[in-house]
Parts: sequence; structure tokens; C-alpha cells
Amino acid sequence: MTDVSMHGSIPDASDSYQRLSPRTRFWLLASITLSFLAGSSVPTPIYPIYQSAWHFSAVTITLIFSVYALSVLAALLVFGRVSDYIGRRPVLLVTTAMQLVAMYSLGTANGLGDLITGRVLQGLSTGAAVSAVGAGLIQLHAQRGAIANAIAPVSGSAIGALLGSVMVQFIPFPTHTVFAVLAGVLVIQFIGVVMLKDTQPSRPGAIRSLIPQFSVPAQVRSAMLIASAVFIAGWAVAGFYASLGPGLIKHVFELPASAIGGLALAAFSGSGVAAILAMRMRSARTFAWAGSLGLLMGMVSVLVSLHLHSLLFFFLGIAMAGAGFGAGFQGGIRLVVALARPAELAGVLSVSFLCCYLGMGVPAIAAGYEVANGADIVVTAQVFGVVIMGLAVLAMLGLLRTREA
Repeated sequence: MTDVSMHGSIPDASDSYQRLSPRTRFWLLASITLSFLAGSSVPTPIYPIYQSAWHFSAVTITLIFSVYALSVLAALLVFGRVSDYIGRRPVLLVTTAMQLVAMYSLGTANGLGDLITGRVLQGLSTGAAVSAVGAGLIQLHAQRGAIANAIAPVSGSAIGALLGSVMVQFIPFPTHTVFAVLAGVLVIQFIGVVMLKDTQPSRPGAIRSLIPQFSVPAQVRSAMLIASAVFIAGWAVAGFYASLGPGLIKHVFELPASAIGGLALAAFSGSGVAAILAMRMRSARTFAWAGSLGLLMGMVSVLVSLHLHSLLFFFLGIAMAGAGFGAGFQGGIRLVVALARPAELAGVLSVSFLCCYLGMGVPAIAAGYEVANGADIVVTAQVFGVVIMGLAVLAMLGLLRTREA
């Protein structure tokens, strides 16, 4: 089999037939994840504008967020492995086109139905694309692909949150302009995918691959158990800031939800990118340890901030938890892909992202349900935080119980 844990690129017999250089292909694939995840976080600072215009409750924001997360989960379960069978290019053509339709739905939204439709399309296309992109990146260059798989989603979330916040504050018609900008980027990416020659040969089993599965090859299972705790904890923190963040900022700190909420999500994501880059030469287990510790300490600081009404501790917690999120995500990805065969990459990554989006979606849905039924948002956030801390501790216990690979 081809070893995907090596530091160099994987030999590709089709390179001579490619219209694009390996470097261009690598950046094109990474940019697709970047733009898809940017599109997912752009609405966060814009939600208060929709809320004011359409008079829906803060709980509805959590519902909209949950719809996106559930759509990603559904797509990962059904389409997460299909690019291992039909190739990466067909999946990316369809999903990029779906993202363009989502941008149109969100950019021209006249009510809650249009917003939900756009978020469902975003979720389905993102879930179908992330494992195909991730596998393609690793096939182009194993080490850089693993780093890009961790950095691109985190960076995309940061860019989207910042883009939304800036446009809300300074650009006319932000609910239209921001989605038009993203649509322009997607058009360029679609043209790039059209020019790609697929490097993943098609093989029988595509229809069977659509049957939902939550399993990985035997040689990956032990590493996936450890990685899944880090994935769930880290992405639960991301869900925490995306769903409850704006409401907490307005309720606890009495600050503008749009501007500060977007900055909080950007700070969280930005610190994750910084941690990945600063530790890029470290081992996967070191990443996983640092991620678990960062998530634990970050949530401690956030809980203290809610008790003291301290914005300083809140943003300190964001920075630590964001660094933990980035490091843990990178460590988990590297733990599992090092043990996967090339023809199994998309399937293994789909299970990894399933863990991530379960962590992001399920706690956010539960928190939204509690708030909808009259629970205090601060108490709900405190319970949320304790659960995340418990998951981080579980990840550390798993690392203690396993020997160095």
C-alpha cells in the first residue's frame, strides 16, 4: 500500500496529464474548504440583523445553526465516502455548484424560510465536500495535506466571522454584499475544479458507499477513539461560540452582539491557526495533548468570565480554547490518516468530521432546547462548559492509556 504518513508527496502517475501544477491544485483544494467554512460562519454576526428585521427569538438563531450542523452530518453519513469510489472531482463540481445556490438563497433571503434553505444547502454541500477535499490534499502531499486539513476549516471560520463583522459595521447592504463576495470566489473555484484531472480512479461500490456507516478500518480504530474525544470537545467549543456566543455577549457584557460576537469567533479561530503553525513540527500526540489542555483551561477561563462579568477573561478563554481547538484537531487528523490506506482516506476523514459536527451540533441543539424552555442562558452555558471540560479530560486519559505510536 502507499504510505500516507510520509512527509513527501504521493507519486501520481497522472501528473503529466494535469492542466494545473501540483502547487496550484493543492491551494485550490485548500481554498475550497476555506470558502465553504467561511460561508458557514459569515451569518453569525449577521443574525442580529435578521432577528431585528424578521422578529424571531434568540432561540431561532440556535435552530438555524443546528439545521446547518445536522445537514453536514447527514451529508457526511451518506456522501462522505463516495469520492473514494467515483473520484474527487465529480463530488467537488456538484458541491461547489450547491454552495453557489446557497449563496443566492442567503443573499436574497426575504424570510426565515430562505435562510434555513440556504443553511441546509450549505450544510449538505460542506458535508459532502470536506472528506473529498481532505483526501485530495493528503494524496498531493501527506504532511502539508494534514496541516491544511486542520488550518483550512479553522481559518475559514475566522475569515467568515471577520468578513461578516466588518461588513455589518462598514458596508452597505451587508446581508447581500457578503454573500455576493463569496459567490464570486466560488465561481473562480468552480472553474478551477473544471480544469482538474481526477487523480482518484473510479472503482465499483459507489452505490453501496451511500449506505450510512460509522466505521473505520480496523487499523485506525484505536487512534480514532482517542481522536474522537478531542474532535467532539473542540468542535463543541466552536458550536458554543457560534450558537450561544452572541446571546452571552449581549446578556452578560451588554455589548453589541454582531460586532463582538464576530470578533469572538474570529479570535477563537485565529488562535487555532496560530497554534497549528507554531507547533507544526511536533508529533500528533503532542498536538492532541496540547489541544486537550487548551480546551480545558480555556473553558475554565470562560466560566470564570461569566461569573465575574469579565470581558478580559472571556477573550482569554477564547484564545486558549481556540488554540486547543486547532491543536487538537490537527493532532486528531494526523493520528488517524497516518494509519489509513489511500483508498480509505475519504471514509476515515468522513468519520472524523462526523465526530466534529456531532460535537458542534448536538450540544448546541440541546442548549437551544433548554433556553427555549426557559433555562437561563448563563446557566446553560455553564453546563455546556463543564461537559466540554469533561470531554477534554477523557481525551487526556485516552492518551495516557496508549503508548507512543
